[in-house]
Amino acid sequence: MNRIPEKGRPWADLKAELEASKADDYSWRDGRMAVYYYFLDDDLERVQQEAYTAFWTENNLGQRAFPSLKKLEDEVIAMALDLLKAPPTAGAAFTSGGSESIFLAMLTARNKARAERGIERPTVVLPRTAHPTFDRAAHYLGVRVVRVPTTRNDFRADVGAIERALTPDTIMIVGSAPNYPFGVFDPITELGRLAERHGLWLHVDACVGGFLAPWVRKLGYDIPPFEFDVPGVCSMSADLHKYGMTAKGASLMLLRDKAWQKHQLFEFDNWERGKYAALTTQGSRPGGAVAAAWAVMNYLGADGYLRVARQIMTTKERLVAGINAIPGLAVLEPHELCIFVYHSVDPDLDIGAVSDAMGRRGWLVGRQSEPPGVHLALNPNHEQIVEPYLADLRASVEEARGVAPVAAAAAERTY
Repeated sequence: MNRIPEKGRPWADLKAELEASKADDYSWRDGRMAVYYYFLDDDLERVQQEAYTAFWTENNLGQRAFPSLKKLEDEVIAMALDLLKAPPTAGAAFTSGGSESIFLAMLTARNKARAERGIERPTVVLPRTAHPTFDRAAHYLGVRVVRVPTTRNDFRADVGAIERALTPDTIMIVGSAPNYPFGVFDPITELGRLAERHGLWLHVDACVGGFLAPWVRKLGYDIPPFEFDVPGVCSMSADLHKYGMTAKGASLMLLRDKAWQKHQLFEFDNWERGKYAALTTQGSRPGGAVAAAWAVMNYLGADGYLRVARQIMTTKERLVAGINAIPGLAVLEPHELCIFVYHSVDPDLDIGAVSDAMGRRGWLVGRQSEPPGVHLALNPNHEQIVEPYLADLRASVEEARGVAPVAAAAAERTY
């Protein structure tokens, strides 16, 4: 189809065609993938959908017209600031996702440095494990990024190496909570001291951990400090649509001091319509994303988020134990939250061949390049796939060693 049809088609036909188009998609509902989605159960999905459609038409740009959305957004922000231990001075912007949150943090830091330090060619220093979005944002903002290798034994930001990379043009340093490649927390406390010592902006990328790590800590796991109670933390990105379990299109960029939003704000009045102002990169913003976030946070409550955290950590422990029990495979250590990587420790076992064999068995494999391995980022509903995954992994290892028949083609999947 390459043009709008002359006549419209019945919705029943279109709906059937949309469902049929998913035939070759991997089944996230069955836990056959460990990326791109976040799912608890059908009940929470209905809450997301019904809350979203209740504000399907409302535009969150027009909060003067829709004061209901301002109230819902303010309450979502207040709950997040409380969870992440922000001071009374703090503020936040509701964004479309982690990429926008990180972009806005870099924009605010850049503009603040321009206004207060006169820096026109700013530099950001971050560990190599930091998300590529920092470089993408820098590309648009005219900022230079310096990536520094992490410590060799635990994949964390090397504070000493970051300090050695600082220049008079450095405006920001970055830590992850946790980083996405390995699922470990950077030493945010030490980075905070470094930031304060040099008068720099510290951004914490908690897109993954912001709405999960506090609950995992409450369960008794050793989660290092990363929130705003750490001195030196200036901003944080935290995704509601990841482990906040809300509908997609929902993240927050949080600031220690709401007054800094003046460096984030875009204002314009040089046209006939009058003043236009926005704190985000978006113009029109979907009201449904705000309503769904508010509904999910209230529906789950602390007990629900603790249940999510418990399911994820228990599932991870079962998978790690099972993978480590397979000869030739080992899970990289450490891993502190919902993400881990396993690799081959047998020179005769090609982890790429294992990944290929898992793909033929209907699993979407997240391939890690350094070191070669398999990356898993867990959801609550992955608890249902532990035994099938381990069984297929054992069979895939045997296949990769050439001692088992090749699995059926992916086109013959039955899940």
